[in-house]
Amino acid sequence: MIEIPSDLNPDLVPLAFLLGNWAGAGVTDFPGAEKANFGQEVSFTHDGRDFIEYRSYTWVLDSEGNKVKPLETESGFWRIGKDRKVEVVMVRDDGVVEVWYGELADQKPQIDLVTDAVARTAASGPYTGGKRLYGYVKGDLMWVGEKQTPEVPLRPYMSAQLKKVVTPEEVADMARNLGDLPDDGIAFFK
Repeated sequence: MIEIPSDLNPDLVPLAFLLGNWAGAGVTDFPGAEKANFGQEVSFTHDGRDFIEYRSYTWVLDSEGNKVKPLETESGFWRIGKDRKVEVVMVRDDGVVEVWYGELADQKPQIDLVTDAVARTAASGPYTGGKRLYGYVKGDLMWVGEKQTPEVPLRPYMSAQLKKVVTPEEVADMARNLGDLPDDGIAFFK
C-alpha cells in the first residue's frame, strides 16, 4: 500500500511510492567487471520541501548472502514538475555526477530516466550515460539500470528487487493502533 505523508509537499505526491527505506538484492553484470550478486539499502526521504532525498548503498554478496565488499554508493535529489516530468541530480562515490530526466508513467507508479549530463573526475572509470527504470510492483520497489562507456554501448548492468523496511518507530505506531482489531484477533481475518 502506498501511503502519502500529511507533511509531504503536494508537488511530490506522484512520487510518494518511492518514500521510505528499502532493502533487497540484485545482480550486476557489465563487461570488464566481475558479475556478482549484490545487496542494497535505499532511502527516499523528504523534509517538506519540493524534493525527495535519495541515498543508496550496495555491496557484493558471496554465495551465502554475506557482505563481501562495498560496491557503489549514490546520493541525490528527485523532483517532479506539474507535467509529470522527473529530474534527478545524483552523485556517486566513484567520482561521477549525473543529471537525469524522465517521466512518470501514466496511471502507474513507474519512472523512466535517462542521463542528460555526466561529469566525471579523473579517477572515475569510463562512463558516458545511462538509463534507469524504477517501478512499484506488488509492494516491492524494482529497478534496472543501463549504462554505456566509450567502449560498450548502452546495456543493462544492474537490477534489484527491494522490500520496504519497517523501522522500530513504525512497529510502535502499529502497536498503538491495534485498538481496531477484534479482541480475539481471529475475526480480523474472516
